[in-house]
Amino acid sequence: MFVIKHRKIFLIFTAIMVVASITLLFTWGLKEGIDFAGGSILEVSYPDGRPTLAEAQSRVNNLPIGNYSIRPIGDNGYVARTRFLSEDERIALVNSLSLNGSEKIVEERFNSIGPTVGQELKNKAYVAIAISILAIVLFITFAFRKVSKPVSSWKYGIVSIIALVHDILIPTGVFVILIKYAGAEVDMLFVGALLAILGYSINDTIIVFDRIRENLDLVHRGRVRESFKETIGKSLNQTYRRSFNTSFTTIIVVFALYLFGGAVTQNFALTLIVGIVAGAYSSIFLAPPILLMLSGETKTL
Repeated sequence: MFVIKHRKIFLIFTAIMVVASITLLFTWGLKEGIDFAGGSILEVSYPDGRPTLAEAQSRVNNLPIGNYSIRPIGDNGYVARTRFLSEDERIALVNSLSLNGSEKIVEERFNSIGPTVGQELKNKAYVAIAISILAIVLFITFAFRKVSKPVSSWKYGIVSIIALVHDILIPTGVFVILIKYAGAEVDMLFVGALLAILGYSINDTIIVFDRIRENLDLVHRGRVRESFKETIGKSLNQTYRRSFNTSFTTIIVVFALYLFGGAVTQNFALTLIVGIVAGAYSSIFLAPPILLMLSGETKTL
């Protein structure tokens, strides 16, 4: 019953974190990467073995091409993503990657992605998130149709979406800080991380709600006499360990990806870690208290 008794503290803390994330988002904004803003892609391979990623990046750092990203591809190649490059800038980039010809290098491809493609990717990302949210609400409404008192079944879905908004805003706020101080950019990996957080977080919330549904069903059948507030508190007590163990083991795996996965997946892994923590928090400390508020049963125990 700890969470229910001190729900105001957790709701205030949540509000502060959400407001902080929104403030960062509107103050500093999200910097779109080449996937959304368009730019140039250069893929090269090293027949005699490629240099390390850090070395390849050091060769490009002094070029006046602005922000860029270099990612390994295959066994001997790299893909460089930059703003739109002129022909002279492309030649300068290739020369830098080959140390002015001292290393053998093969230019596999050079393409420019226009803003039309970037806008298409952005629209698909919005559609994917919107479809996910709609499907979640419909599924929860259907699954909880038999326990529509004291809270209507569709409100479980709404509360789940509120929790998901929290779970998305918190890692987005952290990512804004990475953009400001670490040169990160919004790309499809970031969108993929948000979609993964959506799936993971809703699963954790549904586990808690499903335990509430099971206990509430016992109350409706007359097998147990307790208030809705007591039902929520008992259900949380029954799911604490499961939520902690699941989140902790998942974080260990993702943290290993952050440490050993290389620079390419670091921001992706960090976003997942923050999202998993936010999801575990919201499923216990945010969603149940909001559900209790919607029931109208707010008398102190």
